[in-house]
Order: sequence, then C-alpha cells, then structure tokens
Amino acid sequence: MAVLLNNVWSLILSLMENIECLKGYFLMAIPGLPDPNFAETVTCMCEHNESGALGFIINRIHPLLTGRELFDDLEIESGDHVDTIPVHLGGPVQPGSVFVLHGPPFHWNGCMNITPWLALSNTRDILEAIAGGDGPDLFLIMLGCAGWGALQLDNEIMDNAWLTCPISEKIIFHTAIDMKWEQAMMSMGVTPDNFSSTPGHA
Repeated sequence: MAVLLNNVWSLILSLMENIECLKGYFLMAIPGLPDPNFAETVTCMCEHNESGALGFIINRIHPLLTGRELFDDLEIESGDHVDTIPVHLGGPVQPGSVFVLHGPPFHWNGCMNITPWLALSNTRDILEAIAGGDGPDLFLIMLGCAGWGALQLDNEIMDNAWLTCPISEKIIFHTAIDMKWEQAMMSMGVTPDNFSSTPGHA
C-alpha cells in the first residue's frame, strides 16, 4: 500500500508541474459552465500555490448594496462621490468580508502585491482613504472572494472548466461589466461563439 500511495503522490506532483501558477491570471468560465456562482465570470487570481488558490470575480455587481450603504454600514464617513462607487460580488466565500483590488499606491496595511501594478487590500485605512477621496485612482471594492482548496483548482483546470490568460488592467478597470467576460476571452483569441472545448493558457 505504501508503494501505491507513493506512486499516486508522484503522479499528482507530475501533474502539478504541468500547471503553472495562476497568480496574476484571469480565470474565464467556459461557456455553459453550470455552476451559478461562476457562470460567465472573469476571476482575477491573487494567489495560487500548493495550499490552494484565491481570486475575485470582477464582472458581477451587488444588485442592492451601493457604495454609500457599504460605507454607512462600516461607519466610515464619506463624501458624495461614494454614491457612484459600485460594490462587486467577489465570490461565494466570506460574503460579508470587504476587499479592494487596486492600483498604486501600495502603502496600505496588509497590502498584498499581485503584479507590479495591482494589489489586494482589506484593511480599514484604504477604505477610509477611498471614502475621503484620497484612495487609489483605480480600485474595485469587493464583497466576498473565490477560494479553492489544495489541488482543487488544478483539477478543475485539467477538467477543462476554465480558460486562463494574464490579467489586464484595461479589462479590470476600464471595461464595462457586461463586456469583461467576452473581452477576456477575446484577448486569447476565442469568443463564446467559436469556443473549442479544449481550453488552455494563452
């Protein structure tokens, strides 16, 4: 039995070597993905290692909660500009937690860099700065996140559940919500209409 287990572990390690780290990548749900949490979503991956993976859906807006209501709930004083700040649904995990995907500056408490131009923060100082009009120029406020356990995402990729490509500042911050999924797919040369069932890395 020990030999069998060793052989299985060797196979898993071999498969892992063929899947690159997806930190700094988009996950695009394949057309027709049945999971309602991720159908037609684009997820910005912030971490991916042997312990699991963490990402944030960037193309879903909270249908009820506004920026004003969020800051009021957090008891953070804010200016009139927060009325136009959307609140994104980052994923089904920890749906009550607030996160911020943002560009520079990166001096906030607990700030985690994803790329040289993108970071993740979830501390009160960045939220207070955004509420006061002194936050990063580029940001998305998220409720919840998307999380995967060890090897879970890797297995889903091998099962062809996702398309992947490097993240894009234009798609994250400068593309309309209802166009992000299509634009992310088009960035790797495919569209939902001509999609092949053999996804891979761009």
